Amino acid sequence: MYVNEMTRKDFAAVPWRENYSDKVECDFIVILPQRSRHDSGYRNMDFVACRDNEPVCRLSGCSDVIHVDGTGGYGYNWLAEHDRVPDGVRPSGWSIDCLPKSGLLRMWSTRGHMVCAGAFSSFEIFAKHDRGNK
Repeated sequence: MYVNEMTRKDFAAVPWRENYSDKVECDFIVILPQRSRHDSGYRNMDFVACRDNEPVCRLSGCSDVIHVDGTGGYGYNWLAEHDRVPDGVRPSGWSIDCLPKSGLLRMWSTRGHMVCAGAFSSFEIFAKHDRGNK
């Protein structure tokens, strides 16, 4: 089923990834707020990784924060590329819109695919910069 046709209940029924620490590559994520609260007092969020406009798996369940381009915003694999904290970071062109049927938020990078990290209190997503990588 395509994400534009899905309800919130459809997203909640997407199966969890097999291993919570595996990285997942996708085209975009859909943010699925939960009623449960994190120890911080803020609501937990689940995320549904999607490819080709269809759900792949559900991620997290215990995160109250999204770290865009990772903690600190340095980007995917920054230590291997720079060997230190970089002076500048390539823009990733992050976008968010609201799905027509479910009303949930969809988030993606216009620069390429996304990588979603393991499920912890904070949820890290990265742009891979595989489109227009100059």
